Amino acid sequence: MQRYEKYKNSGVDWIGEIPESWEILPGLSFIYENKAKNKGMIRNTVLSLSYGKIRVKAENELTGLVPESFETYQLVNVGDLIFRPTDLQNDTVSLRSSISEYEGIITSAYLNLRFKENANPKFFHYFFRGIDNNKIIYGLGSGLRQNISYLDFRRFNFPFPPIEEQQTIANFLDDKTAKIDLTIAIKEKEIELLKERRQILIQKAVTKGLDDTVTLKDSGVDWIGEIPEHWEVRKLKYCLTIKNGQDYKHVETESGYPVIGSGGQFAHASKYLYDGEAILLGRKGTIDKPQHIIGKFWTVDTMFYSIPKKKFLGKFLFYCCQCIPFSFYSTATALPSMTQKDLNNHLISIPQLEEQIRIVSHLEEIEEKIAKAILLKQQEIEKLKEYKTVLIDNVVTGKVRVS
Repeated sequence: MQRYEKYKNSGVDWIGEIPESWEILPGLSFIYENKAKNKGMIRNTVLSLSYGKIRVKAENELTGLVPESFETYQLVNVGDLIFRPTDLQNDTVSLRSSISEYEGIITSAYLNLRFKENANPKFFHYFFRGIDNNKIIYGLGSGLRQNISYLDFRRFNFPFPPIEEQQTIANFLDDKTAKIDLTIAIKEKEIELLKERRQILIQKAVTKGLDDTVTLKDSGVDWIGEIPEHWEVRKLKYCLTIKNGQDYKHVETESGYPVIGSGGQFAHASKYLYDGEAILLGRKGTIDKPQHIIGKFWTVDTMFYSIPKKKFLGKFLFYCCQCIPFSFYSTATALPSMTQKDLNNHLISIPQLEEQIRIVSHLEEIEEKIAKAILLKQQEIEKLKEYKTVLIDNVVTGKVRVS
C-alpha cells in the first residue's frame, strides 16, 4: 500500500496529517441520532450488540430481564450504527459499536446513529472501530461513569474523504478484515485440535499405558474400557484424601499465600489450608478443570483439595482426574456440581508406581511440545489482531492509500 501524494495538517492531534482531498468535519455535518420507537409493535426482531457485532436474539433469549412490551425499543434500519454509550471508565475492553445488517429493534440503552447521504455508513463503521481499538473514544463522555451521548459525536472531529473514496475504503477493509478473521478462525480451530489431541493422549496413557503390545483385560468401567492386565481399578478414595475448601474472606490480604479457585489464583490469604502436593477439583461451577498444586495454598469452598496417598504419584492422579467424564457430574441444578461421596467412589485405572512415573514423564514431554505449539499459534493470532487494528486505523485516517 502507498501513501497519498499530498497531505495537510488535520488540526486534530491524534489524527495528524490527512490527504489533501479529505476534510475534517464535526459529526453534526453527516450524523444524526435516530430515536424512533417501536410504538404499535412495528417490528419484533430483537437485536443485540455482542462482541462488536449486531446479531438477532433467538426466541429462547427473550426471557428474564426483558420489558413487558418492546414498544419502548428503538427502530433499527440496515446501515444504522449502534453504539453502547455507558460505563466507559469501567470497561475499556469491549467493542462498543457495529453497523447493523438487519431491520429490527434494540433497547434504548444504545445510541442509534444514522448517516446522511454524503456519508458511507460502512466507512464510519470502520472509523468507529478504529477509535474504539486505539482508545481515542475513552477521552469522550461525562459523568462519574463517563457515559457518551449523541452530543459528544456532534462535536467530534471526523476525517471525511470524498464519498466515492469512502466506499472504496469500506470495500477494501471488508475484504482484508474478512481474510484476517478467517485466518484467525483457522488458527483458533488448530488450537482446539491441539487441545483435543493432548486430551486423547492423556486418556490413552492413563488407561492403556505406553506399551501397545501388552495384553489387555476388561476394566469393567465403560469410560475406561480395556486396561493392561497387570493394572488395577480403584476408587479415588483409596488413592486420594479428598477435603473441602473453605471460605477465604476472613483471611484475605493483599499479599501472602495464594487463594485458588476454578480459574487459578485470584487472591491472597494470611493463612494456608495445606502445605504440600495436592490436586484441586471443582465442587460447583467450573468443575472439569483439575489443578496440580505443590506448596502452601488456600482453596475456596467451591473446590476440593485432594492429597495423594503413599504409592500413588500425585501428577499421575492429576492426569487421571483430567479424564473424568463430564457426564459423571450432576447437572440437575443450575450450576454443575460434584459431591465428595461421588468423587470418592469414582473409579480410575492404576499401574505400579514405577509405571506411573514413566507415564508422567512421557505426558510432561507431550504437554511441553503441545504447549509450545499452542503458544506459537496464540502469538500468531495476536499479531494478526494487531495488524488488523493498525490496518483499520491507518486506512480510515488516510495514512495509507487503497485502490
